[in-house]
Amino acid sequence: MTKTPRTNSPHRKRAGVSEPTVDAIFDAYPSPVKTRLLALRRLIFDTADTTEGVGPLEETLKWGQPSYLTTESKSGSTIRIDQVKAEAGRYAVYFHCQTDLVETFRELYPELRYGGNRSILLDAGEKLPEKALRHCVALALTYHARKRTRVK
Repeated sequence: MTKTPRTNSPHRKRAGVSEPTVDAIFDAYPSPVKTRLLALRRLIFDTADTTEGVGPLEETLKWGQPSYLTTESKSGSTIRIDQVKAEAGRYAVYFHCQTDLVETFRELYPELRYGGNRSILLDAGEKLPEKALRHCVALALTYHARKRTRVK
């Protein structure tokens, strides 16, 4: 299920967006959260590069949050990342709440913390659960492709 990583730019920015750039959003985060969110961003791009059928990601802003879309392949569901505003030092990976993704993640990784049916909650003071997150991100990035396969 892996492929050779792309050599071109890992992301594209949507043209004509009047919102602040994604980089400006990252620059505005407090230091410990910013470091963790940038690591999460790399993990998302690395996972996309090594997951068959995903193709290049589009990085843009949705609801003011860095968001990752499989615009070309349409293989997956949008992933968003952001700090948890109500809790200092906490950040999250957000998934579409009308999918069964977070329910699936709960079954596979009960040790992770979840925010309802839409997010995996993480703490900037803790080590990133990289293996579990890579798997969850890969499942999100291939959600529609898997759904199409099951329907046939």
